[in-house]
Parts: sequence; structure tokens; C-alpha cells
Amino acid sequence: MLLPSKAIPTDQALLAVGAQILIQLERPGSVSAVWDRLLEWRSMRGMRSALPFWWFSLALDVLYSIGVVDEHNGELVRKSRVV
Repeated sequence: MLLPSKAIPTDQALLAVGAQILIQLERPGSVSAVWDRLLEWRSMRGMRSALPFWWFSLALDVLYSIGVVDEHNGELVRKSRVV
């Protein structure tokens, strides 16, 4: 699930979808806005494999659990790196 396998294409592995979500979080947005941006971004790059919302949600859970995204005032935000 986290990584690509025989059953999970590279562009659908949770870590890959998480990276795609982080790209969309260059600017904060609601869950639905980020979802829409991600679908458009994937379409523009010819990623034809279906991405159900529940898989997007699971990828968000992974990002939240590793501490790279958070919610602030109803919007998803990418956390700043602490150096």
C-alpha cells in the first residue's frame, strides 16, 4: 500500500499520492479544493489510473501521521521544516 507493488501502480502508492498532495499544498486549501487540484494535476500529466477519494484520504492520513501536514482554520497546510 505505501509503496508500489504488482497490485499497486507507482502513481497510486500512498507515498506517491502523498507526494502529489504535498505539491498541491504549495498554498493551503480545503480538503475538497486540494482534492480538485490533485485530480487536475494528475490529469494534466496523463495519469489515467483512477484515484478514489478514500485513497486520497488514506494518503492524507499518512501525511498527517508522519507530521508533514496539518489543519488550520479549516484548511490543509503543509508544515514548515524545522532545521
